[in-house]
Amino acid sequence: MTVITSSRDVDALTLTIVATFDASVERVWQVWEDPRQLERWWGPPTWPATFVRHDFVPGGASRYYMTGPEGEKSRGWWTTTMIDAPRRLEFDNGFAGDDGEPDKGNEVEPMRMTVTLDTVDGVTRMTTVTAFASTEQLEQVLEMGMEEGMREAMGQISAATDGLRGG
Repeated sequence: MTVITSSRDVDALTLTIVATFDASVERVWQVWEDPRQLERWWGPPTWPATFVRHDFVPGGASRYYMTGPEGEKSRGWWTTTMIDAPRRLEFDNGFAGDDGEPDKGNEVEPMRMTVTLDTVDGVTRMTTVTAFASTEQLEQVLEMGMEEGMREAMGQISAATDGLRGG
């Protein structure tokens, strides 16, 4: 069973989402490193993601788009900044232009995401902390629906990977 909580810290400029899974840390790690598994949950149900590039190494680039209900596309990018498999992942995340590359004209600064996986009471706890550059940026992406979208997306992880059972 997936349990998800989220909390905003306006003073620290962070959004934290916590999910738990009845699976090993190593198994949950796979939903981050394998782009086909990542596609099955990264976007909310009505905005599924397609990863066209996923270089899962420090310094690696990932490029994706999410397709909306009317066929519209929202593009994004990651630059992986740190990997400590299977416990910690850090990456910068931002909006991309039509070419899939970071959108230099977008007023939203990249966000730093930190993912940690720990075993707690026999289950894997995944904590995702998104750090923002300013209060305005935090408010802007929350207004765009980021918190709800991430909760919905992470809520798909267990079902998308057959419950993440086993090791």
